[in-house]
Amino acid sequence: MGLKRKILELHKKREEVLKGGGDKAIEKQTAMGKMTARERIISLCDTDSFHEYDLFVEHEAKDFDMDKKILHGDGVIIGTGTIHGAPVCIFAQDFTVAGGSLGLMHARKITKIMDHALKMKVPLIGINDSGGARIQEGVNSLAGYGEIFFRNTLSSGVIPQISVILGPCAGGAVYSPALTDFVFVVDKISKMFITGPEVIKTVLGEEISMEDLGGGRVHS
Repeated sequence: MGLKRKILELHKKREEVLKGGGDKAIEKQTAMGKMTARERIISLCDTDSFHEYDLFVEHEAKDFDMDKKILHGDGVIIGTGTIHGAPVCIFAQDFTVAGGSLGLMHARKITKIMDHALKMKVPLIGINDSGGARIQEGVNSLAGYGEIFFRNTLSSGVIPQISVILGPCAGGAVYSPALTDFVFVVDKISKMFITGPEVIKTVLGEEISMEDLGGGRVHS
């Protein structure tokens, strides 16, 4: 009976994790005209080919009340799959979980699938939809970005690296896509820039929208 209860608890926890940030966050994502991270991966890969890694990973931060917060999968989904039968490694940031912000465990999940792609010599696809570095984790977030950038350079010229910008991609987040081979943007959805409109207004006194600053048409 004990084992059966544990199995039921595992299935229940898995169902919760698969919902990412929860029903309300998913509804908000849908209202913005965006698919969830999981939907994006499933729609891109061949049917039933996606195999997820590290589903139950959680952050380890304790400062700023982070120890009281549960961030399912730490805001990113990673795994392997096939597209038209060809193997790929893929990660997708989950905006429904803390705005897809990058913390240390988030970064470690991404670097894990990057290492796997390089080892297996298969293409790497990164779907970016993130508010940037998770400020509560401070320098650990920035260190995580550094680990990602380092692997981008190791993989350059060895495997195809593809970035898909399907939401905000600002600050430190933009450097990784810039180091990849192909960057896809979507009109009215992609927002890609180093410094945002508020900082530009403060420093230069100029007002500009996110779309005019780093929208799909600007980059295309």
